[in-house]
Amino acid sequence: MISRVTETRSFDTFDFRYVGLILAILGIGVLSIHSVTHDQEGGIAPYYVKQLVWIGVGAAAFVVMWAWDYHTIARLAYPAYALVLLMLAFVLFEGRTSKGAQRWIALGPFSFQPSEFAKLVLILVLAHYYSKKPRLGWLQRVILPGLLMLPGLLLILKQPDLGSGLSFVAVFGAMLLMVGVRSQALGIILLFSVMLFPFVWEGVWGALHDYQRQRIMAFVDPGYDPSGKGYHALQSKIAIGSGELTGKGLFGGTQSQLKFLPEGHTDFVFAVYAEEWGFVGVLVLLALFVSLLWLSLEIAAKAKDQLGALIAVGIVAMLCFCVVVNIGMTAGMFPIVGIPLPLVSYGGSATIMTMAALGLLLNVKRRRLSLFY
Repeated sequence: MISRVTETRSFDTFDFRYVGLILAILGIGVLSIHSVTHDQEGGIAPYYVKQLVWIGVGAAAFVVMWAWDYHTIARLAYPAYALVLLMLAFVLFEGRTSKGAQRWIALGPFSFQPSEFAKLVLILVLAHYYSKKPRLGWLQRVILPGLLMLPGLLLILKQPDLGSGLSFVAVFGAMLLMVGVRSQALGIILLFSVMLFPFVWEGVWGALHDYQRQRIMAFVDPGYDPSGKGYHALQSKIAIGSGELTGKGLFGGTQSQLKFLPEGHTDFVFAVYAEEWGFVGVLVLLALFVSLLWLSLEIAAKAKDQLGALIAVGIVAMLCFCVVVNIGMTAGMFPIVGIPLPLVSYGGSATIMTMAALGLLLNVKRRRLSLFY
């Protein structure tokens, strides 16, 4: 009887508003990808068709993560993290290289990016760690989980993939705030960060690749190398601004259709959308994202236990960080770091990972009404 009640309540907790928001954002992404790539060769199939395939695989991952008890998933966090670290190490030696970055593992005609899946696995690892028992003191609350994060972070930065590396740090910071860091301890961390910044920055700057340094310089000085590394940022801002209030319509964007805007179907898809649908369209997309994140925060606030709350907060932090940074970099507010816009940008690994994470969020809501784990 308990099992039947649980299954009935589980169906009731399948939030169709939540799924509707996901489908709306995915629809905007497919439409924008089709618009900017309709006259390009996408290999075995057009880009928008391949994106639909990734969405289908992501839908399967969504259902699996929704149906499978998140307590069981969390217990597999450490083995999954070990597997991810092995894949990240493999990428450094045998990974596929594209545009100066070695981030992909080739599987026949397809390839996947382990650093994308590493984000979700890190959330599970930290949530499992913090939920096992009370973590007191600097060693257990900050240093040990930081050491857990460090191998994945270093391997990702080595590829180099600065965007995914920053996502790692954002998730770790959100988890720290969730478990509670005393204001005094937080002040000490900030103080030491400021004191060590010149030395750390010297090491980080020296470790950056030339194209990454040039992107930062282009952000500091918009006129720096306007035909080189500053080209993407300038064309993106032109595309967004030229959309004005209501946009130029589907297939009507000059910057995107005439190919002045590179990577219009991946990192700069927001600029394509903004040019075609204008300020009104941007408000609609932002409203969809805010609504999705708001419902996700509601799931975190009403989670059954600390593990569920930590998983939900980690996923919300990851999604929020990616949305803010992607839109910010296309609008010229942040340096270009190569972060896709969740559910909108073209890409199999990012799409599948994001949909799996959203399914896991709905899993947390589903288990809230169950009597047992």
